[in-house]
Amino acid sequence: MIVSQIANGLVLGFVYVLIAVGLSITFGLLGVINFAHGAFFALGAYFAWQLFHWFGWAAVIFAPPLVGLVGMAVEATIVRRLYGKEPLLSLIVTFALALLIEAIIRFTWGADGKPFNAPAIFSGIVEFGPLLITKYRVAVLGATIATLLGLWAFLAWTPYGRILRAGSRDPEMVELLGINLPRVLTAAFGLGCALAATAGVLAAPLWAVSPSMSANAVMPAFVVVAIGGLGSFRGAVVAGLAVGVVISLTIQFKPEAAAASMYVLMFAIMLLRPRGLFGERWERFE
Repeated sequence: MIVSQIANGLVLGFVYVLIAVGLSITFGLLGVINFAHGAFFALGAYFAWQLFHWFGWAAVIFAPPLVGLVGMAVEATIVRRLYGKEPLLSLIVTFALALLIEAIIRFTWGADGKPFNAPAIFSGIVEFGPLLITKYRVAVLGATIATLLGLWAFLAWTPYGRILRAGSRDPEMVELLGINLPRVLTAAFGLGCALAATAGVLAAPLWAVSPSMSANAVMPAFVVVAIGGLGSFRGAVVAGLAVGVVISLTIQFKPEAAAASMYVLMFAIMLLRPRGLFGERWERFE
């Protein structure tokens, strides 16, 4: 039973990692505290639900790019005005944006939850000795690992990925090199939203597809970023997995404390390492 709970925790942790990596990219490059990040997670789940009912499972893969385009439009019209302003202003504006997106979801799809079952091919349970896990959770695990490896390769080996990493440290230097920084920032925000939407698509059959699901995603994402360290890809992975496992094990032994367990973990880590496990000193925020 404990082995199965740990496996479920790893699946949950990888979902948190996808959300947190997108949030870390947005915060690291744009310097904006995007409290609406969870709303894009929910939007990804709803887009996937709608595409499934229109065109079938094959169309679900288009949900993250579509949410990414929505995110780019939001950056160009709203978020761009927050650059260089007080962090509190970005927090207030993006919080209002999250409420707006949730209201649009309720108006478009209703306030009731939407049933969204996993594909029939992933129905059933896989058994490995003492480990019991559903086939869909195994699929989620594989999909999240593949997505994270693809993102890592993109950031490490492509020219655009190097521009994103350089811009997160010194955006003025990137602009002096003749690179169109506003276009880079728009694409980076869209990428972060697409990653959140990918997590929403994968989590949709596991969680209830409802307008309130954004609240269940945004706070764990902030916790993961705080534990792992701002801008650290490795930190987001380690912290996300740790949070997922801690929550799952707490559910096993003390369910009523599950929601608080990740905050206890964050408190313990921040006492020892205020910058997070793999956080570094970033002059632009100090």
